[in-house]
Amino acid sequence: MTEPINFFAGRVAVLATMHRKEDAIAPLLEAHLGVTVAVPAGFDTDAFGTFTGDVKRPSDQLTTARLKAAAALRQTGESLAIASEGSFGPHPQIPFVACDRELVLLIDRTHQLEIVGECLSTDTNYRSQVIHSPEDALAFAESVGFPQHGLVLKGEETDQILGKGITAVDKLVALVEKALSQSPHRAARLETDMRALCNPTRLTVIAQATEHLLQVIFKTCPACGCPGFRQVQRWPGLPCGQCGTPTLLTRLVRYRCQQCPYQQDCQPVDLPPQADPSYCPYCNP
Repeated sequence: MTEPINFFAGRVAVLATMHRKEDAIAPLLEAHLGVTVAVPAGFDTDAFGTFTGDVKRPSDQLTTARLKAAAALRQTGESLAIASEGSFGPHPQIPFVACDRELVLLIDRTHQLEIVGECLSTDTNYRSQVIHSPEDALAFAESVGFPQHGLVLKGEETDQILGKGITAVDKLVALVEKALSQSPHRAARLETDMRALCNPTRLTVIAQATEHLLQVIFKTCPACGCPGFRQVQRWPGLPCGQCGTPTLLTRLVRYRCQQCPYQQDCQPVDLPPQADPSYCPYCNP
C-alpha cells in the first residue's frame, strides 16, 4: 500500500495566511510530509473575517477554512492547500473558562482529499475589559502577556477600532489617553489581539492542531492505504465499570475511507473499555 508521505512529498502546499501562521505550521508539515510550504503573495485572509469584528466571517469555522484554501488554490494554480481557522469563546463543558478551538485543513485536489486537524485548548489569553484610565490599561496589558501579546483598542460607545497590533507601552498609553479624551464617559475597551502574528499563545495551539492533522493523515485506510482514514460517527453507551449501565461516553467510533467504500467500527482509542462510575447515571445519579 502507498505510504501517506508519497501522496505529498515533493509538492508545494500553499498556506492561506497573512498573519505568519507558517511559523507554526510549515516546520511540521515540511518535516513530516516532505512538502514545501509557500504563502501566496498578497493573500488577504481578512476578507474571510476578522477577530476585531470589522469583517464578519462568512460561515462556520470549517466552511471558512475551505473558502480560504480554495481561494489560495485559485490564486496560485497549485493543487495542495492548507488553511487554518480559529474560534474563541466559552469552553463547551466549562462555560466560565475561555478556550481556543483551532482547525487546520488540508485540501488535495490531485487525490480528492480533505483532512482536518483540530485542537481545543484552554491555554489562551482571550479577554477584553472596559478601561477608564491609562493605569487600567497597563494593568490589563500586564495580565494578558503584553507586550509579547498584542492588544486592540476600541471606542466603548462606537466599537470603532482605534488601534490594533499594539505592542509598545508608549503607543498604548498615547492611544488610550486619546480615546478617553474623546469619550463622553471617559471609557474605552481593550481586547487581546487574537491574530496569530500578535499572539504567540495562539500560535502554539495552531501547532498542536497541525500535529493532530498529521496524526489523521498518517491513519491510513486498511483496505487501500489512503491517508486520512477519518472518524465520521460516534455512538454513546460505554458501560459503567462497576454496574454495567450504559453511560453518555462513547462506546463505538466509525472510521471511513475517502477513496474506497471501506469503513470500520471500533472502540475509541482515547477511552478505557469501561467508564469510570463517576460518569454513571446509576452509580452517580
